[in-house]
Amino acid sequence: MSTQAPNEARVIPLRPPGAPATPAPKEPLWRDLVGDALRRERLAQERTLKDVAETARISMPYLSELERGRKEASSEVLAAAARALGLGLGDLLSLAQDELVRHTRPARPNRAGGPRPQSNGLCLAA
Repeated sequence: MSTQAPNEARVIPLRPPGAPATPAPKEPLWRDLVGDALRRERLAQERTLKDVAETARISMPYLSELERGRKEASSEVLAAAARALGLGLGDLLSLAQDELVRHTRPARPNRAGGPRPQSNGLCLAA
């Protein structure tokens, strides 16, 4: 037998107690970040897909798919695309890593109450 009054609604929570009210933002895929970095750099140089693809010696449709995050490129292909843009592979990956940090790290204030300075995300270990 129910202990509720006949006209009282029963509330069933949609989330378990203690669960966050909003889900954490979804992390972007690495291929999307690298593709965005390639496209931003190509457009900043005012170059066409055809020009960069020919210089990198990869097909234009494949470069387009890389820029749109549709394909996972090998390190050799990424290095060729980076070189075609006048970048090293490390430069391209650093641009993608900077974008990942922007997407995933919430702005946290420092002890003085102001925004925490951004680091470049590089770490050396011995």
